[in-house]
Amino acid sequence: MKLVALISGLCLALPVWAHAAPGTSAEVMAFLRQQMAQQQIPALQVAVIQGGKVVELAALGTANVENGVAATGESVFSINSCTKAFTGVAVMQLVEAGKLKLTDPISLYLDDLPPSWRALTIRQLMTHTSGLPNIIDEQERLLGGEDEALSWSKVKALPFEFAPGERYSYNQTGYALIGKIIEKLSGESFVRFVENHQFKPAGLTHTRFGDSSDVVPHSAGAYTYSRNEGGKWLTGTRLAIAYVTFPAYFRPAAGILSTSGDIAQWLLALQGGKLLKDKASLQAMWSPYLLNNGTTQGPNELLNGSALGWPVTVRGEHRAAGPIGGMRSAFFVYPEDDLSVVVLTNLQGVNPELFIDEIAGFYVPAMHPSTGFGLPPSVLPLRKLLLQRGFGQAPQAWAELRARDAQALPGEEALNVWGYKLSSQQQLPQALAILRLNASLHPASWNAYDSLAEILEQAGDRQGAIANYGKSLALNAGNSHASERLRVLQAP
Repeated sequence: MKLVALISGLCLALPVWAHAAPGTSAEVMAFLRQQMAQQQIPALQVAVIQGGKVVELAALGTANVENGVAATGESVFSINSCTKAFTGVAVMQLVEAGKLKLTDPISLYLDDLPPSWRALTIRQLMTHTSGLPNIIDEQERLLGGEDEALSWSKVKALPFEFAPGERYSYNQTGYALIGKIIEKLSGESFVRFVENHQFKPAGLTHTRFGDSSDVVPHSAGAYTYSRNEGGKWLTGTRLAIAYVTFPAYFRPAAGILSTSGDIAQWLLALQGGKLLKDKASLQAMWSPYLLNNGTTQGPNELLNGSALGWPVTVRGEHRAAGPIGGMRSAFFVYPEDDLSVVVLTNLQGVNPELFIDEIAGFYVPAMHPSTGFGLPPSVLPLRKLLLQRGFGQAPQAWAELRARDAQALPGEEALNVWGYKLSSQQQLPQALAILRLNASLHPASWNAYDSLAEILEQAGDRQGAIANYGKSLALNAGNSHASERLRVLQAP
């Protein structure tokens, strides 16, 4: 716990490196400092593009915890699976060059495939809808490690997870295959192709491929409070170094290191016609794949669609294309709002995609949290009533709305999302009111009690957290998160 306090202190005490437009910057910096303190993030970089220019560019906190080195604009962060967005651009460059079509079966370009893989399309591989077995295991280790031949031998022997196009399931195998196709059609290694056709044209000076085994100048490092046990992520209080390696054949899925400034330059080049000539190529790259049943799916409720290396939000207003990587980095492009937001951190588990919309709200007033933007529509009537009467009246307001129209009331998941959103905005009493309401409405839900316990713990109510983690565990003995938190909270 002393180390946690040290990190928090460093985040708040070290100077901020920034280049920003006047007016908005102070509010944005205050919001980011709040996120850093709440999640114990050592270092963070942000960039905001609006109206075709960079209006915010800043670095906060500690890039190297061991030596107390402050983050600057030159600090280099791993963007992990955000690399897939670069792979998406590479594929669209080949489409524009007439070398492939998104609907092509991969057997047109690759010979050594199991028969059941041959009809899969480029688009299915890139949208995680192929059903292919995964080339990594439950603990995110490559099946054959550095041995490419062994990895392919093992994954090709595995059955499909589901019929192609049936659903979304995050999958690395498809991107390793896409890398092979890019190399065959371009005559270059995947890394060299991306360097020559994206890094150089966009003028990126701090961006490179690499991993924990490389010596990287100005590295921001990689830290975590989590560990993977048997495929399940468990969170503790000990800060540790997150060590990852990305062998060459895996680089189309992950492996780029960059700065928020460089990512901003890349996004400007991408939308300015330097990387893709046709605006229709951007539209194709950011269009979600429709599953066999006509719906879309993505990594989570926010990013509820999957496009070509870019998860996307499918919603009525302010849609976004938002690559995410390593539970630590993300950047969102809002095409209709002429806005992009980049957030890179050096802490695994931050999931900045969950608060990028809030950053966008400082630049697009209609997206500000005060409007209720980003919340499930079903919670808005209850929200309106509680803003008038106070969140302490949640049970009474619920009963009143139920008498009016029980079918219009929000479900368990929607209330849970709202509770976490309030928590992220440092509105803990309001968050607890909603999560207590949710638990009372769904007494058989282990997840409702787990969520309530998590926010009680965040609010400093240790006994309340223990009691509700215990209820959750009684309903679901396999809830590893509750088990881990109880172990920590009940330790002598």
